[in-house]
Amino acid sequence: MELQFSFFKKLIKYVAKILLPLAMATGILWWMYRDFAWDDFREALAHDMNWTWMWLSFPFGISAQVLRALRWKQVLAPMGEHPRRCTSSAAIFISYASSLVVPRVGEVLRCAILRRYDGVSFTRSVGSVVTERVIDMAIILLLSVATVLFQLPVFIRFCRQTGMSADSLLGQFTTTGYLVTVLCLLGILLTGILLIRRFSVAMRTKGLLCDLRDGLLSVAKVDNPALFLAYSVGIWLSYFLHFYLTFFCFGFTASLGITVALVAFVVGCFAVIVPTPNGAGPWHFAVKTVLVLYGVEATQAATYALIVHTLQTLLVAALGVYAVALLAVVRRKGIPETQNNQ
Repeated sequence: MELQFSFFKKLIKYVAKILLPLAMATGILWWMYRDFAWDDFREALAHDMNWTWMWLSFPFGISAQVLRALRWKQVLAPMGEHPRRCTSSAAIFISYASSLVVPRVGEVLRCAILRRYDGVSFTRSVGSVVTERVIDMAIILLLSVATVLFQLPVFIRFCRQTGMSADSLLGQFTTTGYLVTVLCLLGILLTGILLIRRFSVAMRTKGLLCDLRDGLLSVAKVDNPALFLAYSVGIWLSYFLHFYLTFFCFGFTASLGITVALVAFVVGCFAVIVPTPNGAGPWHFAVKTVLVLYGVEATQAATYALIVHTLQTLLVAALGVYAVALLAVVRRKGIPETQNNQ
């Protein structure tokens, strides 16, 4: 009886990890697109959209993940861990693709892949992932502050020209809009609590603590700090260009400019912290809100968010499929799992 209870408890836990984020994403998307004109959407996708710019944006989505793999490989090197480039890239591709199904699972999965194929210490790689995330968050915060300061005169001028105060701007939000915002913030808070809880449980093992410490401090021991900085800047520049180039796919966003894209990009980065598949729902809501603030009609803004997010998600999924095939080839060639081929 006790074993059965334990089994069902674990089953419910794993199902909740999949269904709750999916339910949140579905609920937000349903609310946003419940009265959407789908005929106009199909027309925009088939005839109004400039596909050339979308195709041009895809290489930057790929380069962001490749650069992340190269930076991760560099962080692992001071600990004596030398995964192959192909394995590191495949691990990153699969981590992003798997998070489309179960949010945040990719961070653990990519460490497990390096352990299986290249013999990299799992706990050390987890520590390095935590370090990466801290650095990425610092970059996002710096970018956010710079964006706010740079755009502050624009916001002030916009309010003066339109006579719009902060109260009237907030008054444009419906009750459901406020509810969605609160749910997103609660989702971010819950994710933080779960991560802290998991980390505290893992810290009970002394050996694990040492490996995690090594992983966290490895960034201070990288052989080429300038290269590490270049990788970090390249990652986020690629992410931004992956997003910004899609502005030129539509006539109603092509003339908005790079600063508007930067604001939408930063707001979208915070939206994807909410644990839904690839930020689905919160990202749409955040980007649409920014575009409407800059004068884009609400239906057009919603169309942009839906098309761009869908196509970029398909790219992530395709890279994941490619990575699975790549690892199958690596395994078929009989390459030893502990081989440290540069």
